[in-house]
Amino acid sequence: MSGRSVRWDRSDRLRPVAFTFRTSNFTVQTVDYCREIETFLCQKNDGHLIRVVGPSFEMVSGWAAQGIPLKVACSGIDRYFERYYRKGPRRRPIKIDFCEADVLDAFDAWRRALGLVAAGPPDAPAEEAVRRTSSSLPAHLERVVTRLTTARVTGKLDAGFDELIDRVARELDAARESARGLRGDARQDLLARLAALDDELLREARARTDDASRAMLAGEVNAELATYRDRMAPDAFARACDTAFDRLLRERFGLPIVTFA
Repeated sequence: MSGRSVRWDRSDRLRPVAFTFRTSNFTVQTVDYCREIETFLCQKNDGHLIRVVGPSFEMVSGWAAQGIPLKVACSGIDRYFERYYRKGPRRRPIKIDFCEADVLDAFDAWRRALGLVAAGPPDAPAEEAVRRTSSSLPAHLERVVTRLTTARVTGKLDAGFDELIDRVARELDAARESARGLRGDARQDLLARLAALDDELLREARARTDDASRAMLAGEVNAELATYRDRMAPDAFARACDTAFDRLLRERFGLPIVTFA
């Protein structure tokens, strides 16, 4: 099984997907996007159909025009409903308008993660960036160890990862004991080591991804980034594709971000 990374260049051809807003028939593409959002919202509303029409349609059409991938928009809707569910068992069907702030926040976080900040409208602070800058290094290390343990217990990481995970967990546990008082060069050395461990986990994940899965993930990346292909320099687009591919690998294997900035 090859561990080589996927190559991206302007000669790549997107496989057919429903949400590539590059054709001249933009209206049809927008209607399809809004219909998928409407269907997803219906599922979240326990089968209650709240139509995406009028001002709601204009708002969701704006998401499509901005290049917000359907998966990212749905993650923002999920985020709103997670908060809504915590309020108690009594629920009313929710209009899509209430989800807009969370969708835009999810889009900002996605763009920041892929280095696409300059490709869209002005940014609000992304949740992940806020959490990481306000979090202590020991707390970050504890979360990383917890997520690695969870990935192993749930079966996302198979036995082939055991040796690497055990070694990484030991290093992180030792680092957590000393991280609180680290300053200067010692802290920078630890941050560099965390980045190296992060790279090692991703290399192992790539090596354990078969060609069929690699092609499927590459297709998802191309679909997500289709609207950015002509807005970015080829090198910048290729880097964004590599970053997006690694993000999908993390999701597939349940890998946390070990790097701390």
